[in-house]
Amino acid sequence: MTDTTTSEATASATSAPTSTDPIKVDIWSDVQCPWCYIGKRKFEAGAAQFDGAVDVEYHSYELSPDTPVDYAGTPVQYLSEKKGMPLAEVEQMLERVTGIAESVGLHYDYDSVHQTNTVISHELLHYAKAHDRQLDMMERLLKAYFIDGRHVGRIEDLADLAAEIGLDRADVVRSLTSHEHLAAVKADVAQAGAYGIQGVPFFVIDGRYGISGAQDPTAFAQALDQARADRLADPTYV
Repeated sequence: MTDTTTSEATASATSAPTSTDPIKVDIWSDVQCPWCYIGKRKFEAGAAQFDGAVDVEYHSYELSPDTPVDYAGTPVQYLSEKKGMPLAEVEQMLERVTGIAESVGLHYDYDSVHQTNTVISHELLHYAKAHDRQLDMMERLLKAYFIDGRHVGRIEDLADLAAEIGLDRADVVRSLTSHEHLAAVKADVAQAGAYGIQGVPFFVIDGRYGISGAQDPTAFAQALDQARADRLADPTYV
């Protein structure tokens, strides 16, 4: 997703935060979205420029829910089939994305990527959220997919990744096998539709402002500053 428009978000917090609470940032993302990993790094840089606390929560978005778990081709072949583009044009597109990723310290290796269905990885992210490890799990999944050449669509492979960050491997297998968090994944996808989100990454800042795409760090820092200023100016905040 390369759209970098910023708009008023339709999200609203379930309860009003106070002026001293961390700024809540809800991020819709997919594990196989190259711009999401780039956007994650740019957001982190922007948050580092902000001199306040930030509370981040990831939400599920499936870019290609019809992808087989064990797609037999390469990412280039998949994108060519999906978008109806010549292979050479897709290769150029991925070279450009890889170059942008390098600019934020990410070393994409598309020759090793396993194109797959990501719904089960989103279930794992919700499991990790329930165990206060969602941010670590998201980072590990993105690195596994784009850099390490790991498979993120199969339960056993995902359980291995979860164990690497200290989660209970056997319990992860139990949770993913029973699809314990599938309803939460579907709820996130439905909420994205309700907000009008048509691509990721998409950032909702403090339930008020929406930022679409992997924008420059300054855009995120400014949005966080604005959200805090709005809280201070609003007499309903205490």
